[in-house]
Amino acid sequence: MIRSMAVPDRMIATDLARIDAAVDFVRAHDTASVLAAVLPTLTAGERDAVAQRCQFSHTAALIFPGELAELSAALRERGLAAGAATPSVVVRHRLAQRHRRPAHRLDVRIVRAPVCSADGKQCDIELFAVLPTSESDIAELAEAERVVDHEQHLGLAVTTDDEVDIAGLCALLTQRAEMCCDGGGYNGHENLTVLYFRTDAPGCPYRRLELHLKGEHAQVLSAHWEAADDPRTGLLRLLTGAWATQALAATATLGVADRLAAAPGGSVAQLAADVGADSDSLHRLLRYLTDLAIVRPSGAGYELTAGGALLAANTEHSLQPLALLYGGAFYQSFAHLDHAVRTGRPGFDHHFGSHHFDYFTAAPHLAELFDAAMAASANVFEQVADLIDLTGVRTVVDVAGGNGALLARVLAAEPRLRGVLFERASTLVTARTALERSGCLDRCDLVPGDFTQAVPAGGDRYLLSRVLHDWDDDRCLQILATCAAAMPPHGQLYVVERLLPEGNAPSLAPAWDVHMLCNVGGRERTLAHYVELFATADLELRESYTLPMDFTLMQVIPTAAG
Repeated sequence: MIRSMAVPDRMIATDLARIDAAVDFVRAHDTASVLAAVLPTLTAGERDAVAQRCQFSHTAALIFPGELAELSAALRERGLAAGAATPSVVVRHRLAQRHRRPAHRLDVRIVRAPVCSADGKQCDIELFAVLPTSESDIAELAEAERVVDHEQHLGLAVTTDDEVDIAGLCALLTQRAEMCCDGGGYNGHENLTVLYFRTDAPGCPYRRLELHLKGEHAQVLSAHWEAADDPRTGLLRLLTGAWATQALAATATLGVADRLAAAPGGSVAQLAADVGADSDSLHRLLRYLTDLAIVRPSGAGYELTAGGALLAANTEHSLQPLALLYGGAFYQSFAHLDHAVRTGRPGFDHHFGSHHFDYFTAAPHLAELFDAAMAASANVFEQVADLIDLTGVRTVVDVAGGNGALLARVLAAEPRLRGVLFERASTLVTARTALERSGCLDRCDLVPGDFTQAVPAGGDRYLLSRVLHDWDDDRCLQILATCAAAMPPHGQLYVVERLLPEGNAPSLAPAWDVHMLCNVGGRERTLAHYVELFATADLELRESYTLPMDFTLMQVIPTAAG
């Protein structure tokens, strides 16, 4: 329980020290040094980009004077002139929320005093003065706030009105500088929009940063608040992720995406009739899909967004098979993630009674769906053929290459190449049709076998696309060893995988790492982990290339060839 105390007649030493610290900081810094101090994770070029659109404008502190005259006197004693006091909207609202007080019973004023920064430019110290009122005892509030310094921050004045630039600034702060959105608002008294960001990084002189923009920027503020959802809202969005998976799967299964791709903007009633659905229920699904940015209103109904278009079967690079797979067998197995975490064994095996590859092989329609899903996501590797060194190459061997979608792309890049697709016999049946459709079957040998025992020898280039993440380290070493044994000295192996980041950079890989744990017993790995596996198999990494969707292409050669 916070001890109640009376507000003193004069400002206490803590508040005066805050004023002095704010003045000293402004006088010792300019825009460049402020950005270097509070955004250390940005590159010099990124900080320059921020400096071109922002200027250091102020430091801010929350204080509790008995009255405004007392604050003015304290500033005069320091050779500072207090500007006119204006009502605070944003900080008053934040205090009310934090302390569960009615906002209208709090009197919070903004008082600014000009101070020259280190480069001679005028900045301010910005003081949020919480004044005592007859309607609200602020003693406990003052004591709590003096301990935690919630409102202490640095301010940057945004010098651009371009909302694309502003969105880029926000993205740079949250994604590259790893700051969290910390609320904001519009102050009509000053015609200013403010956006707060927070960091918990050690060593920062100020943990909070404010961007303030002239005028009202409702769309920017709305996006900022959405990113600053309170923990309960954020957790609820995560907890309903399973609903989103099923909504996308239903959109694909019912043919809603296909119909919208063919005839956007029609009435929901007609769409429901076309796909055999209840009109009211379909409208409710579409409203949810709008929230998921899969569809948007158009004409009398809806149309697909760029993301939603990928759920239609005939769209280029369609991911419809992935939606059906993730909303089907993998959705069911994820209900047993707790089993996988507890035992280290796949939840898929626990639920279905057999390993995922064996289960799909025994159910041809599921095996066909799995191969189609892998082929669909292989479409993101369009540039792989450009990255593979095909100089003097005659034969490319795709190990566990599914239905040959990636191999077909490589062969299409060089008409003189021949390909070998090494896969399970059941998968080769589907692959034959797919390769014939792509026009590459006459240049391909389809070879069945087990890649842990041996792979076809004598190829100039070998492909391992999204294979190693299916297995534990021991099995990975077996696969790599068979490839190394089959490769001639001039051979090269190209490995495609998602790499776990070494730090906490945003990536799809951690989610897929849990997916591999639950469904196949494999794992995603860091680049360093793969380098260790390669070395153990007498292979070495020569180069790596970034691909879409957080994939990486690794060029690997025999150690003796290095």
